Amino acid sequence: MSVIASAVYVDGLPVATPDSLEQTLELLHQHGGMAWVELYRPTSQEVSFIAGEFGLHGLVAEDTDKAHQRPKLERYGHTLFTVLHPARYLEDVEQVEFSELHVFTRPGLVVTVRRQAKPDLGRVRHRLETDPDVLRLGPEAVLYAILDEVVDQYGPVVVGLENDIDEIEDQLFDSDPAVSRRIYELSREVMAFQRATHPLVGMLEGLEQGFVNDDVDVELRHRLRDVHDHTLHVVERADAFRSLLQNALAVNATLVAQQQSEETRRVTEATYQQSEQVKRISSWGAILLAPTLVGTIYGMNFHHMPELDWAYGYPLALLGMVALGAVLYAVFKRHHWL
Repeated sequence: MSVIASAVYVDGLPVATPDSLEQTLELLHQHGGMAWVELYRPTSQEVSFIAGEFGLHGLVAEDTDKAHQRPKLERYGHTLFTVLHPARYLEDVEQVEFSELHVFTRPGLVVTVRRQAKPDLGRVRHRLETDPDVLRLGPEAVLYAILDEVVDQYGPVVVGLENDIDEIEDQLFDSDPAVSRRIYELSREVMAFQRATHPLVGMLEGLEQGFVNDDVDVELRHRLRDVHDHTLHVVERADAFRSLLQNALAVNATLVAQQQSEETRRVTEATYQQSEQVKRISSWGAILLAPTLVGTIYGMNFHHMPELDWAYGYPLALLGMVALGAVLYAVFKRHHWL
């Protein structure tokens, strides 16, 4: 059997700790009172046995066997089927770990089913056993204590997510290339946290109304109201985290666009500077080409070149070189190439 803890309570005090669900039910019939059984990774046969004992529909047994259910509170006659998604913040990897907890309650019996190592309900059981006045109130007290523990565990998650978001805000303006991925991953965690906490508000309101209809002890109703208030605070913080991350994503997109624009501007300026240099080099090359061309022609030294025997040929050639260079310089200067 997958029973990890089991006890029968009479008037708020433990009278027996059986090893199996069947023994628990037998002792419960003998002593009366209330029994609380914790199951860890039960088999399909055990789940079917629980469903039969609680008189649940086969679909409920299938949901419990397969898990992966959304948080919910369903009533089947005198039986309540509650699905919770506890969470805890892992400091070493800065991530939120979620689990799933199923709670079956009916008059005189509570059965909890989980498939992950956490949460450990031993602390809840110990706290209740040290307060018989609350435990003698029956399964409603156990369900309240479990809800209180789950909501209390959300507190460190809120603090951890808040620290992560503060780190992201610092990374945004440090041009950290990994910040986009971190925002995306954290957004997924926040959305999962919202899916775990948002349904609790309606669940607790329905449970409060049920406590009133069933005339549950007033003190227990007050305590449940306190859990409801804490849940509202957690939900508000989760919603605020979602908004902050959306704003961070928008700011990051703006900063990336600005960086890209700045990089484009620098590339454009560099291209413009290169273009200006090419213009200058081309201009001076053209200016120097003109006298070079004239000098090359007259440097061929053919005998039948009339200017070679002309007294003014040399100064005229020099003047032509200078004039041609000056004309080209003026043209390039006018077009702002020089």
